[in-house]
Amino acid sequence: MSQNINEPMLEMFIFETTQLLEQLEQIVMRSEKNDMFDNNDVNEVFRIMHTIKGSSSMMLVNEVATLTHSLEDIFYQLRSDNSLNFDCSELADIILESIDFIKDEVGKMQNGTDPDGVAQELINRTKSFLENLKLNVKSDNVAQEKPKIENQQYYISADKNKSSDNENYFLVTVFFDAECDMENIRAYTIVNFVKDIASEIQFKPQDILENDQSVDVIKKDGFKLWFKTEAKYSEVEKLIDGTQYLKKMEVKQLDDLAQYQELSQEQTRATINEIFLSDETIKPTEIIVPQITEEKNKNTSESNHITQEVISVQVAKLDMLMDLVGELVIATAMVTENPDLQGLELDNFQKASRQLSKITSELQDSVMSIRMVPLAGTFQKMNRIVRDMSKKLNKKAELVLIGEETEVDKNVIEHISDPLMHLIRNSLDHGVELPDERTNKGKNPVGTVTLEAKNTGSEVIISISDDGKGLDRDKILTRAKENNLLRKPENEYSDKEIYNFIFEPGFSTKEKITEFSGRGVGMDVVMQNINAIGGNIIIDSTPGSGSIITLKIPLTLAIMEGMIVAVGKSSYTIPINTIRETFRPTDKQIIIDPDGTELIMVRGECYPTIRLHNTYNIETAIKEFTEGIVIMVETDHMTIGVLADKLITKQSIVVKPIPLYIKNINNIKGIAGCTLLGDGSISLIIDPAGLSSRIN
Repeated sequence: MSQNINEPMLEMFIFETTQLLEQLEQIVMRSEKNDMFDNNDVNEVFRIMHTIKGSSSMMLVNEVATLTHSLEDIFYQLRSDNSLNFDCSELADIILESIDFIKDEVGKMQNGTDPDGVAQELINRTKSFLENLKLNVKSDNVAQEKPKIENQQYYISADKNKSSDNENYFLVTVFFDAECDMENIRAYTIVNFVKDIASEIQFKPQDILENDQSVDVIKKDGFKLWFKTEAKYSEVEKLIDGTQYLKKMEVKQLDDLAQYQELSQEQTRATINEIFLSDETIKPTEIIVPQITEEKNKNTSESNHITQEVISVQVAKLDMLMDLVGELVIATAMVTENPDLQGLELDNFQKASRQLSKITSELQDSVMSIRMVPLAGTFQKMNRIVRDMSKKLNKKAELVLIGEETEVDKNVIEHISDPLMHLIRNSLDHGVELPDERTNKGKNPVGTVTLEAKNTGSEVIISISDDGKGLDRDKILTRAKENNLLRKPENEYSDKEIYNFIFEPGFSTKEKITEFSGRGVGMDVVMQNINAIGGNIIIDSTPGSGSIITLKIPLTLAIMEGMIVAVGKSSYTIPINTIRETFRPTDKQIIIDPDGTELIMVRGECYPTIRLHNTYNIETAIKEFTEGIVIMVETDHMTIGVLADKLITKQSIVVKPIPLYIKNINNIKGIAGCTLLGDGSISLIIDPAGLSSRIN
């Protein structure tokens, strides 16, 4: 990759190519499922390949350009004759493997390394598929189609120094959508497209890469280029039409060489005039480009008014805005809960503080909504996993997506993508049976994996369920005994407790190691990733009917709702979404087992307990359960009763990380972070999963 490529161009290439590949993958998956590429799909895939080819050529990623060019040839052939018969699954395999290759190359560029992959094998397969396509043309059309196909190939490898009697002359004017960014780079992409078919090409503005003002010229007057080519009018029109963010184009075939030369002379005169301009108040753009008609300006203005309602913003700026809102939340709490004002009758201050709290809350909600991203993109990626694994495992399965429109914070999505992928793979590998086995059980030979999301207000619940064979309780228990994971007699373990052994590091019930499972390094990583964002996992299974794994994750990582509790002179914050209930227990509810473990009885069920003052060595006058408050906290593995002195308040808190020097000095297992309260004191945020791990 050339070192001359600037950062904005690279960022745009990576962003645009990634978006196009995701779109392409969905089209291919849908077409393979329907066992056909309809005309719309063929045209859309052709456009995507055409765009990626041009942009990768501009970025000097030659392997990607060559690969997409060969794929483009296939879909050009399909556009030419929609009666061709071909193996839809084979074509899908080629495209999906090509997508993987391009993603790898783009990933290298994103990480600052050169895209050095070799796509020759894929290119050969693509060319072989194209040859078979041509051989499959119906016999009664072979004679008339052959010359047609040859004439339609507009990627002509022309000798630039050799003139031809068959050359045509074209003037093309292009306007981009108002939402298009960096129009000069889009224009340069068109130049790269046309270079493939032109023996000579000129354009204006000429300095589209060197001069940032060229963007304004293109927005106002369009991008113009004129060139010589042996291609026909329809071929030129199709070539330009593949450009992204294209709002309008005008393709004019010039009558003769004289008109073409006149355009070139005008460009030369304009350039000379620009060089010798002495009046700096005159802009070069006023001389170089003639004004377009009033009607065009009117149309462009109307379009701008509509499309400029949507803008793109860098994530870093949103992160900064969220941090500032977090600081505002803290500052608001400091004002409204200032201890110096306690007990004073200040009616005007109370009104002002309530208004400040209201505005801060609305601002917080607005900023959080800006950061919210639908789960659709993440969910759609799982289709590819189900498709690939089904083929490799000789299973039949379909993925059902529910609640794709559910939104979560962008940072949360980045943390849950890998866990979801692993859970889907687990359902297919361990849950869904082979078709014959399902048929013998009276099931549909095609298994179903359902991925569902819903918003409960304070959190998002994502469930992954399948209609497979379910978890083997006895097999899991046997493997847990072999790994010395039992901490009490096996007859005392509930089904859910046994199922939770699959989240232990190194745990696997697979006898053989495959590329998908057997190493025991999957589910524990899922647990770690979900716990890292303050979520938890619940697992349930019915033998013979299937399993369901439920993820409860927060809407955002920056600000959360918490319950502030007092322990001695210290305060702790427990995430609201983990609290089941709070109460003051009676003597009868406290049970001590033969090992001396304290349990609490709630509606006929016993739960382990933790005294916060013992856990973190806090001096307090509240020593007994009956004197304090018990908060029932729900975690992945269990529900525990946490003893605190009293409840203080429920409020929005800004999550701050624990400083590294404190982490390195003290054992703070069970603490997720800290927050600053309104009175200026610091409250440690409880991590329920880490706290429950302290229980033996």
